[in-house]
Amino acid sequence: MNRPGAPRVRPTREDLLAAAGRLLPDVVAPGLDVLLCGINPGLWSAATGHHFARPGNRFWPALHLSGFTPRELRPDEQELLPGYGLGITNLAARATARADELTRDELAEGGAILHAKVAGLAPRWLAVLGVTAFRTAFGTQHAKVGPQEDASLGATRLWILPNPSGLNAHYTLDALAGEFAKLRAAALR
Repeated sequence: MNRPGAPRVRPTREDLLAAAGRLLPDVVAPGLDVLLCGINPGLWSAATGHHFARPGNRFWPALHLSGFTPRELRPDEQELLPGYGLGITNLAARATARADELTRDELAEGGAILHAKVAGLAPRWLAVLGVTAFRTAFGTQHAKVGPQEDASLGATRLWILPNPSGLNAHYTLDALAGEFAKLRAAALR
């Protein structure tokens, strides 16, 4: 479902199969207000080269509804994010059809890589989009959605957001946007 003026990018089955294991570059800059960290790229994202690109993923609508962006950006406009003080990275770089295809070791290794990335970029906040992935990557079993008051990466504060995948039925779009809005309010302080 493309909006007027939106480029029509619909990967073929062959494109999606070829995207397995492909890497997706980060959208980052030093000193961001919030570095948003997905679990890993899906095949649709890897095939198109754009984060959270699969139709039905609620990342872009939630980002807008929460007030982070003045309008709903399309995945192919991801390069605009640093202008809003935002960036995107992933815990695991390897593209898969589902996040549950990743091993615990991949997520733990991704956590170590993320530590180094955050040290170099120094965002004010790191927001991991997925509580289970956060628990695995950071070695904690009791983390919950919201600010992680007892954890940080140097001067970077940590926040957990719900996974915006359409497969996460625990959160409606409005509830998801509400959680994003809480982070936005904290980032503005």
